[in-house]
Amino acid sequence: MARWILFGMTILGFAVVFTTRSTTLLVLALVVGITGFVGFIFSLAADRVASAARPEVSMASREDMMAMRKPLVRPAPGTPQTPRATPPEDPRPTG
Repeated sequence: MARWILFGMTILGFAVVFTTRSTTLLVLALVVGITGFVGFIFSLAADRVASAARPEVSMASREDMMAMRKPLVRPAPGTPQTPRATPPEDPRPTG
């Protein structure tokens, strides 16, 4: 809905620009037209990005990512194992 309002602002602003004789109205209509056009382009881009984005529910959690990093192959019996260093905790809050 907002996309169409911005598109209408663009059309109305540029229509006034081409028909007015007042300098003040010309500048005001240019600002409205350019603002509407830039907002319209950004709303199109936002809809395009949102249509291709995965929902947050389908993304893996921190625990799932740690489980995926563990090796799947077990060493043969009798081979010495080197201790693995645990990764440092992430100081950023999750959520």
